[in-house]
Amino acid sequence: MHPSRMRRELATWGLAVVRGRSMRPTLRDGDRLLVRHGAAPRPGDLVVVRLPDGVVAVKRATMRRDGGWWVERDNPDEGVDSWQVGAIPEADVLAVVRLRVWPLRRPG
Repeated sequence: MHPSRMRRELATWGLAVVRGRSMRPTLRDGDRLLVRHGAAPRPGDLVVVRLPDGVVAVKRATMRRDGGWWVERDNPDEGVDSWQVGAIPEADVLAVVRLRVWPLRRPG
């Protein structure tokens, strides 16, 4: 692979850190995630989104709708999702989560 192409490929990958409790029990505060910028989400994927107030958060993409993606939280008692703010525009779906890199394992 040509070095410039390799740099472009690597630039599409990144890390995200979970903050808050809205995605419990799936994710916990402090989890580190490997994400792919520019990847096309599918229903059920965890995605990094920019909410209307500018906050960047991890949510679950549940369906594609006119006007963007409907995203939800896994913890109904915490956080904000499309039930409060509506569909998230495609341009504000920043990345798709590929895997949790830290912690490697959880007890229990």
